[in-house]
Amino acid sequence: MIINADSAQLYADLPILSAAPAAEDLAATPHTLYGAWDGATACSAADWAARARAAVDAAHAAGVVPILVGGTGLYIRTLLYGIAPVPAIDPAVREAVRALPVAAAYAALMTQDPVRAAALHPADTTRIARALEVVRSTGHPLAHWQAKLEGGIGDRVTVDPLILLPDRAWLYERCDRRFQRMMAGGAVEEVQALLARDLPPDMPVMRAIGVAEIAGYLHSQWDLDEAIVRGAQATRNYAKRQYTWFRHQLPEAWPRLVDHHRESFEIASHFVSLFHD
Repeated sequence: MIINADSAQLYADLPILSAAPAAEDLAATPHTLYGAWDGATACSAADWAARARAAVDAAHAAGVVPILVGGTGLYIRTLLYGIAPVPAIDPAVREAVRALPVAAAYAALMTQDPVRAAALHPADTTRIARALEVVRSTGHPLAHWQAKLEGGIGDRVTVDPLILLPDRAWLYERCDRRFQRMMAGGAVEEVQALLARDLPPDMPVMRAIGVAEIAGYLHSQWDLDEAIVRGAQATRNYAKRQYTWFRHQLPEAWPRLVDHHRESFEIASHFVSLFHD
């Protein structure tokens, strides 16, 4: 069973822009958690992990091997090691924090949670806001809650991981070709339908790569060629961040398949081991 671990492929609204599996792939092998959320409902790492835990348990009960596929490393880490039990954030605190310019929010975080501030880039709007709202709402810094991780399944499953780190020039060229294929395959119409739903701009589905770039074209802010250039660049930027995250944020013992050293790792034999006791 293939279990989706890609935060964009979760949404039914974006099968093209998220490069969701084709119909023939879905028919060939059982897949789950693809298009499982409507764009009007935000899916957090904790939401996904709860559904993924159930999918893993169902696969084991059926005697099949669950294979998690996707590039949202935070989701996989949450599933395996748990999530910080941060209490619900006071809505008034959240509104006040989200209204701050990022520079002001970062300055406040440096005072109220200097350890977390030191670990973040001063322009990281999302993480700065999250850390600041946590310390203001709960009275404890984020690290306090992260030390209490709960809900992980890493202690009761056997993990056979593989991190793909392809050659960057090869990867970026594929990013460019992928976005061009999406544009030719109906991405503009997909975004047009999404915009027609008039969802709040801070919903995760509205922040998916390609949505803003195509929306700019649909709103006559730039032409189609510029939308393609912007979308391809946004894809490359994300791939760069993702590459760095996977290189440094997951256990050192997890094998990394680096394109330049392909001869030192036989991918087929690696996955054969999944299907033997």
